[in-house]
Amino acid sequence: MKKNFVEELRWRGMVHDVMPGTEDQLNKEVTSGYIGFDPTADSLHIGHLVQIMTLVHFQRCGHKPVALVGGATGMVGDPSGKSAERNLLSEDVLQHNVACVRQQLEKFLDFSGANGAEMVNNYDWFKEFRFLDFIRDVGKHITVNYMMAKDSVQKRLETGLSFTEFTYQLVQGYDFYWLYENKHCKLQMGGSDQWGNIVTGTELIRRKSDGDAFALTTKLITKADGTKFGKTEGGNVWLDPKKTSPYKFYQYWLNVSDEDATNFIRIFTLKTKEEIDSLIAEHATAPHLRKLQQALAQDITITVHSTEEYEKAVKASNILFGNSTTEDLQGLDEDTLLALFEGVPQTTISRSVLDECASVTDLLSVTTGSLVFPSKGEARKMIQAGGVSINKVKLSDPNQKASFDLLQNKYLLAQKGKKNYYLIKVD
Repeated sequence: MKKNFVEELRWRGMVHDVMPGTEDQLNKEVTSGYIGFDPTADSLHIGHLVQIMTLVHFQRCGHKPVALVGGATGMVGDPSGKSAERNLLSEDVLQHNVACVRQQLEKFLDFSGANGAEMVNNYDWFKEFRFLDFIRDVGKHITVNYMMAKDSVQKRLETGLSFTEFTYQLVQGYDFYWLYENKHCKLQMGGSDQWGNIVTGTELIRRKSDGDAFALTTKLITKADGTKFGKTEGGNVWLDPKKTSPYKFYQYWLNVSDEDATNFIRIFTLKTKEEIDSLIAEHATAPHLRKLQQALAQDITITVHSTEEYEKAVKASNILFGNSTTEDLQGLDEDTLLALFEGVPQTTISRSVLDECASVTDLLSVTTGSLVFPSKGEARKMIQAGGVSINKVKLSDPNQKASFDLLQNKYLLAQKGKKNYYLIKVD
């Protein structure tokens, strides 16, 4: 017996609004349903994950998911939740972005088989659609009063709303109509800020085709501390490893609060209710072990990146916070190494200066401009006490030569005590 899709989302705390009749439709037959993704960047970020997971659950409950990328609407801009009009992108940039989004969705959705996921681009049906045909065949069915009543329009009236943005809900509504007619899509899903645009589509289907279409929206994710979900000081947390390294991605989830971890593990993993309840209970007995965060970070890092990248991220974390070896450090690629030690004190010296350096004592004081120690005497004293290492090799002789294998042929990692790291780049 297949799972009830709406009930699955409900216990996970994801549902915001469901149009009457939606559950009856889903229980009656295998249904095609879609979610739109904005291709204004060449990568999705974790803010998109709620919608991706919605499609994943939809498919797992026996239905057919359709991912629409807005190659056309990306050229316009949706005013929903925006305070200003977005920049419009060229066709070439959008096509590149669409291809990148497809690759990322393939990590989550099964695109094979009868109910395999499908990806569509609304540029395909809008590119030949003339303006006069659009206002005649689509615009006449929806009144200005109906469009003006939408929250997304009302919120922007004071600051100004271009005609382009005002017509966005008509364009998105036509997407739903086109998919209803050509792909038998009867359900559109999205974030709660999309409700107005979605019901414009159901209204257009009713008026043009005398058909029944349905809507479901999910809650917008908020964090317990009030900060924006998916944002760090460095900006978005992207799914593309070139934009957010797997290590940083893993760390984002590992460092969420207990309250957020309890919510996020329901939303962003496929673990069952029993598995999650068990994890929450286990976490409660020893919160300092962060079992919930570890399970969340493991699950989502493996899905978005790979088991190999997850294991690298764990090893990298252990270099900072646990027992690790020189081999662990040498096994890091340069991106992970730099991500791991981002923010630690750094300096650059030349290869010739390193070669001429008399001793490790000089290296850690004079040669690197007092990066690690303000004086030779302090360096010598702590080395003799066994509190200093380079590349995870503990130093014992203050007079030994500063001769080490460079990490990635260009870095030395000095460590003073347990927690103080310094990165020396050798040009």
